[in-house]
Amino acid sequence: MLNGKTVVLGVSGGIAVYKSCDIVSKLKKLGLNVHVIMTESATEFVSPLTFQSLSQNYVVSDMFAEPKTWDVEHISLAKKADLFLIVPATANVIGKIANGIADDMLTTTVMATKAPILLAPAMNTNMYENVIVQKNIEFLEGLGYNFVEPDSGRLACGDIGSGKLANVDTIVSRVVDMLNVEQDLKGQKIVVTAGPTVERIDPVRYLSNRSTGKMGYSIATEAAKRGAEVTLISGPTNLKAPNGLSKYVQIESAEDLYKAVVDNFDDNKVFIQSAAVADYRPNEYSVKKIKKSDDDLVINLGRNKDVAYEIGKNKKDKVLVAFAAETNDLVKHAKGKITKKNLDFIVANDLTQEGAGFKADTNIVKIIDREGSIEEYPIMKKEEVANIILDKVKNIL
Repeated sequence: MLNGKTVVLGVSGGIAVYKSCDIVSKLKKLGLNVHVIMTESATEFVSPLTFQSLSQNYVVSDMFAEPKTWDVEHISLAKKADLFLIVPATANVIGKIANGIADDMLTTTVMATKAPILLAPAMNTNMYENVIVQKNIEFLEGLGYNFVEPDSGRLACGDIGSGKLANVDTIVSRVVDMLNVEQDLKGQKIVVTAGPTVERIDPVRYLSNRSTGKMGYSIATEAAKRGAEVTLISGPTNLKAPNGLSKYVQIESAEDLYKAVVDNFDDNKVFIQSAAVADYRPNEYSVKKIKKSDDDLVINLGRNKDVAYEIGKNKKDKVLVAFAAETNDLVKHAKGKITKKNLDFIVANDLTQEGAGFKADTNIVKIIDREGSIEEYPIMKKEEVANIILDKVKNIL
């Protein structure tokens, strides 16, 4: 699947340049075509001839050097790339890309490519932790750029901390993963809901649940990798928004979630509803903190809208998927929800099983369709569960 694919490797000036040589060698052994672009400062660490010998392609470094072909080189390389990899990615080159600066062959080609871009930062710990560098990385991630986080350890300068270039095999593995992802959902518009909802009692207290959002975020991540245009509607979590989203909507209450889903209903085809929505909310919100007294506190709760049920009433040609997280009678409850909420299928998991809870990185699920057929799956990573769900969505589409 990798044979014939092209990686354009950008090499910027840092002591970790020598490790890029090993990356070129490993990528070539996997059958990939590799073109190398070096910044002028990178050539002070390793000569272009080294990369030329390893890649078996001309190395480009000077914007104004006599061209080796009649192509406009930065445009030609930008179009050839199935993946654009930058190793090492210095604070300087990250800053340039984040601010749209294209003043050398590397940054100019980055601006011209439509290929996925993967950066592996490497720099001094203080530089890596600098708020400007972190904001630049966060900004680029929000635009869909991918990063391989640096390792921690002893740096070339003698300092110990984060900023050390990630292991070469880790970087190569990430390249392989990105190139092997089939864009089989390209053009499909998918809404994923994730995380808990929060129902406020007073300015201090609220009702919520244990959902961490990991399952929904995994679905959104994998769908974006497979080319879908993903809108993620998320309750409060500690997770970073996945790369490559079309839209990221942060909500708090069940009512917020309902409004966000309705607002995005007409423009999207698929709705995967993994958010853990509160069934009830306080009937009254106290604008001031409720003070403790000697009496018991009674809070009257009112019913929230059932979001999946409400959109199921107007299903049309949409693909609707929901989750059933139960502690007893899993299949019975899940089957009831399919009919009531007009779902195409439901993903059911038993919260009492070890490895299937909210906080875990794994899940154990049963998938039940409209005809009542049940497919059971063993414990697996949530990313794997996400792709099983997306495969079923693809078959329906």
